[in-house]
Amino acid sequence: MSDTLPRKIEKVLDRNLALELVRVTEAAALAASRWTGMGRKNEADGAAVEAMRRAFDTVAIDGTVVIGEGEMDEAPMLYIGERVGAGGPAMDIAVDPLEGTTLTAKGGPNAMAVVALAEHGNFLHAPDIYMEKIAVGGGLPAGVVDIDAPVAENLRNLARARHCEVSDLVACMLDRDRHQELIAKTREAGARIVLLSDGDVAGVMSTAQPAAGIDIFMGSGGAPEGVLAAAALRCIGGQMQGRLLFEDESQVARAREMGVSDPRRVYAVDEMARGDVMFAATGVTTGAMLRGVQRHGQGAITHSVVMRSKSGTVRYVEAHHNFTTKTWVWN
Repeated sequence: MSDTLPRKIEKVLDRNLALELVRVTEAAALAASRWTGMGRKNEADGAAVEAMRRAFDTVAIDGTVVIGEGEMDEAPMLYIGERVGAGGPAMDIAVDPLEGTTLTAKGGPNAMAVVALAEHGNFLHAPDIYMEKIAVGGGLPAGVVDIDAPVAENLRNLARARHCEVSDLVACMLDRDRHQELIAKTREAGARIVLLSDGDVAGVMSTAQPAAGIDIFMGSGGAPEGVLAAAALRCIGGQMQGRLLFEDESQVARAREMGVSDPRRVYAVDEMARGDVMFAATGVTTGAMLRGVQRHGQGAITHSVVMRSKSGTVRYVEAHHNFTTKTWVWN
């Protein structure tokens, strides 16, 4: 009995922690939603950061932010090395309080607040630089795509694994000038393309959501977002490879300080997010996976997802908030 009781307590704490993560992303999404369509991305990001920081103060962990946001564009941030939580087990945290700041500012789809959590040392400590990425959903043969293979070869192999034609595939990537060659080669191979203005965490996650209609994600985006996306795929299934992209020696030096020994290394999904991973996201604006915040009078409705790699369970949570008792969400 003395051995069984601690295990039962541990399971209860794990389940409570998963729900607490949802409360953290809900707080950030609610705060950011005040700025939807207002054309002020930094204000939206700042509101999400502050709300997430306050919400973490109630979570029973001794957390350290190892994947933060905001260094590249000098936006507000939960910075790398920041300690959060009310005390408890030591955990590493990856955050993007507002994935899709520009999307929020313009009222575009797929903006969301994101948090991932793992035991200490289980996230790749990626600096805020760019990362080359390729990702596909679950249920496919291992190594069906390779980050170093030609675009046409990856698409042919994926089509063969899916028992379809390349012309049936839909690729997703960020709409950036740096992707012009990638776009051209994808279309030349015969696949269709969905171009995202922002939000590559949602783009990667969509490969594991059949209803999203995305078969493969390719191209470069933020390295912190790459680790967050890997955390999500660890929970819902999928393959992903990532390689850090450095612009100068100062970025290489910074990565080495953070534990990156080989600047050219290709990381698999379970090397970017290892062990027992929890992931939560709340929609700020409506997208393929989550509905956005619906504000009405003195309240709002949020739509979130929470998942865990250990169990493979994915839960969607609809929450109805009363602002007369949650006054902090207005700040």
